[in-house]
Amino acid sequence: MKKFSLILLLGILWIPLFTQISIAQKKSKKDFLITVSTDKGDIQLILYESTPKHRANFLKLVQEGFYKDLLFHRVIQDFMIQGGDPESKNAKPGQRLGSGGLDYRVDAEFLPELFHKKGALAAARDGNPEKASSSCQFYIVQGKKSTDQELEMIEKRNNITYTEEQKKIYKEVGGTPFLDQNYTVFGEVIAGLDVLDKIADVEKDASDRPKEDVKMNITAKEMSKKKITKLYGYVYE
Repeated sequence: MKKFSLILLLGILWIPLFTQISIAQKKSKKDFLITVSTDKGDIQLILYESTPKHRANFLKLVQEGFYKDLLFHRVIQDFMIQGGDPESKNAKPGQRLGSGGLDYRVDAEFLPELFHKKGALAAARDGNPEKASSSCQFYIVQGKKSTDQELEMIEKRNNITYTEEQKKIYKEVGGTPFLDQNYTVFGEVIAGLDVLDKIADVEKDASDRPKEDVKMNITAKEMSKKKITKLYGYVYE
C-alpha cells in the first residue's frame, strides 16, 4: 500500500495541474464491450464509468482471463443469475459453491441513478458492515415486475426515492428493487436478455446450482462508443 501511494504521489507531482483538469474533464470516446459467452448464447454488457472501482476491478479480472470456465453457480428464476466463484472451476457435481473469492473486497459505490432493473450487473457480497463487494463474484438481475405499492414500501424501508422513469422500468420491465442501495450496480446488459432468461430457467438442485453446468467465458473488446450505440442501441450520457 505504501509503495502504491508513493507512485501515485510522484505521478501527481509530475503532471501539471492544468493537464490533470483536462484529463478529468475529457470523456473517453471509447469503451469496453463486455461479452459473457455461454452454451446458452452470449450476453453483452457495458460497465459504468460512474463506478470506477468496480469497473477497473472487473476489467482487470476479465483481461487476465480470470472468468474463463467458471460457472453460473446460483440461478434463481425471477431473481438473478450469479457467478464468478473461483472454486467453481472444475467443481464436482453437487459441490456447494458461493464462498470463494480473492483476498480483498471492493468499496461500495452506491448511486441513486444506478438501480436493479432487469439486466443490471451487480456485485455480490458477504455480510460485512461496509457493504463492500466481493472481489470477483457478480450477478445479473432477471427480477420481476413491481407494483406501485411494492415500490412505495421499498422506498420507505431503504430510505430512497425513485424517479418516475425508474418506477416505470420496475413496473413495465422488472427488476429487484429491494436490493437497491445495498449492493453495488456497476453495469448493464445491452444485448442478450433472452440468454439471461434461458439461464435463469435451467433445472436447479436444492442449492440453486444448475444441474447441468453453465460455464462462462468473459471477454472485453475496446471499441468506439459510437459503434456500441450503433450496434446495440445503448446511448451514453
